[in-house]
Amino acid sequence: MHSTRPSFSGMRGRRRVLVAAGLAAALTLTATACESGDDNAADKPAATDSGASGGDKIEIPVDIADRLKEHGIDVDDWKDGEWKNWDKDKWLTEAEDFVNPVIEGLWKPERMKSAKDPDKTISAKDASADQGVSDPAPAPVTATREETPYHDNAAPVGKVFFDSPEGSMVCSGTVVKDPRNPGKSNLVWTAGHCVHAGGGGGWYRNIAFVPAYNDLGKSESELANATPQEISPYGQYWADWASTSNEWIQGGSESGGAGAAYDYAVLHVKPESGSKSLEETVGTALDVDFSTPAAADAGTMGAWGYPAAPPYNGLIMHKCVDRPGRLSLSPSLPTMYRIGCTMTGGSSGGGWFRVVDGKTVLVSNTSIGPADNTWLAGPQLGQGAKTLFDNMSKEYGAK
Repeated sequence: MHSTRPSFSGMRGRRRVLVAAGLAAALTLTATACESGDDNAADKPAATDSGASGGDKIEIPVDIADRLKEHGIDVDDWKDGEWKNWDKDKWLTEAEDFVNPVIEGLWKPERMKSAKDPDKTISAKDASADQGVSDPAPAPVTATREETPYHDNAAPVGKVFFDSPEGSMVCSGTVVKDPRNPGKSNLVWTAGHCVHAGGGGGWYRNIAFVPAYNDLGKSESELANATPQEISPYGQYWADWASTSNEWIQGGSESGGAGAAYDYAVLHVKPESGSKSLEETVGTALDVDFSTPAAADAGTMGAWGYPAAPPYNGLIMHKCVDRPGRLSLSPSLPTMYRIGCTMTGGSSGGGWFRVVDGKTVLVSNTSIGPADNTWLAGPQLGQGAKTLFDNMSKEYGAK
């Protein structure tokens, strides 16, 4: 296996990886990591595919306040801790009910560092479904650390933080270009299960994106007394709108389920402070490739993210690069891409990239992987993903 260095505008990096394991191995959502702190709660109600919010740390827009009030929630109470109430009638589920008002200072460095992986798994029945359509499982390949500073060496990847009934959780995400707002995108690509609980659940809360988290790749001891700027060099961007697929909302589960093949999402974000767009602040963004190339024709793909479950600690950006194979969970579901990689929980939602005509583009995102962390699988981004993305750009991109 040879090294390859796809070019980014202002970014470099990318490395090959290998491939073997067993399709019958239990699959696990590699995405989220939850903190076992004080934000515990109960049930998981039902939901919808997209929502809006426009929270501001100084003043909550009237329409958001009104939507909260319709559910018996006072804005000030929400920001003072009412968001921790996960009762069915308090967990907002409809598209028009998604609200994510900024709570200034909520995502402090220690709170971000404390997020852990929940180790969710798919049943053996799901894991072995229709194995004949899948390629041989890839061999385990050790993920490599990204060079620092990340903003000079990697794609515009960062961490997505959110709160769930199980506590504070973490995914990865990528800054992507907004075709209707060139040079000023506020769009972030991630996984559906990083914003919505799937069937029987609702929208997660306090969703924020931190681009180039821990940009210098400092160790835990070096970050013991880190300033917010060291952890979040470009600040924090809160989601004021989120969209994921109807298939994830209806068929997604704690173990991935039938929604795994549609496990993608787009966030529209706004800065916790200031007014500059995400792309202007970070300095770059990637195009999304919706051509769904066949695995055999796709060439090399690479997955980037912040694995948080052992042996990783969520502080360091890692990457895996390989030629993808096919993974089929069911004859009725689209085939997923699969590459060898040892990244664990926390890396979910992180972008998969390939080079097309000399340009690096996002072609998938991390969704599921085996319990022994030997490979990762991501959805093909076809017409459904393109429609979701176009609607986000058209309806909310300029807001």
